Amino acid sequence: MLTARNLLKASLGIGSFLRAPMVEAQPRAVSAPQPVMVPIRSIGPRERERIARHLLDLTPHDRYLRFGYAAADEQVQRYVDSLDFERDELFGIYNRRLDLIAMAHLAFAPGDQHSDCAEFGVSVSAHARGRGYGARLFERAVVVARNEGVGMLFIHALSENAAMLKIARNAGATVVRSGAEAEAHLELPSATFDSRMSEIALEHYAAVDFALKSRAKQFWTFLASLQEVRSGMRDARRKSAP
Repeated sequence: MLTARNLLKASLGIGSFLRAPMVEAQPRAVSAPQPVMVPIRSIGPRERERIARHLLDLTPHDRYLRFGYAAADEQVQRYVDSLDFERDELFGIYNRRLDLIAMAHLAFAPGDQHSDCAEFGVSVSAHARGRGYGARLFERAVVVARNEGVGMLFIHALSENAAMLKIARNAGATVVRSGAEAEAHLELPSATFDSRMSEIALEHYAAVDFALKSRAKQFWTFLASLQEVRSGMRDARRKSAP
């Protein structure tokens, strides 16, 4: 029986099913550094406000790269409101203040279309770039897609979106350019015991991380309010002093 301790150990890279990268075009060199574990949490419908805040904070150019057009605030909000959490999967990376700083949307095909296809989209806040969050979110999406029976993962991006296309190429995807747009597709292997255990361990790791960050935030908020009370009492004593 798998205990929480065993799952957390696996999430930190101790377990056998997380030692190898999820998707890889070429074998890693022996001297190549291993990817850093990043807690990636599944996002539910109660997170719509955080999703909207993250996307609305993107610069106009970043919105253009994410959506393929210059999305206005109203269009971004409509996208957030239309998210189908029953059908699709969304993942997020949070900072210590529980702000959503990177998120991915794994959109599955509707029931009346090819059920073995899905599309991947990602966005990362400007101040969180350069940490490999996009690649980590892609790896997480691949694990979930495999376990859901997806055989083909698509990425539709603008040709100038070099970061997104690099992630796709590094994973071994085939990229086809057509003018200002590009489409990448990656054939996924079938789900295995390792891929299923990886998804469980990764979700558990993210849940523990989020819980710790929540407690820390509550603690620091309490200390801040306590400090305000103390400051108010000192001010009141000064004013009442003869």
